[in-house]
Amino acid sequence: MIRLARFGAKKKPTYRVVVIDKERARDSRSVEVVGTYNPVSQPPAVNLNHERIQYWLKSGAQPSETVSRLLKNNPAPAAA
Repeated sequence: MIRLARFGAKKKPTYRVVVIDKERARDSRSVEVVGTYNPVSQPPAVNLNHERIQYWLKSGAQPSETVSRLLKNNPAPAAA
């Protein structure tokens, strides 16, 4: 599963977009970190490794609803 893991200080969250087993806890050890999301900054900062996300999606990983929204709103840059 591809989902968010919370990091940062109290009331100042930052998130890592991680590939993790579905049964594991939110902040437990992940398989791979594939991006970051900072909703506190203006505008919210989103950094995604689209190449690795596509690899995991092809391997059968399912994105959470929030990660799906981040992917939809931040498409991969066009190939040169």
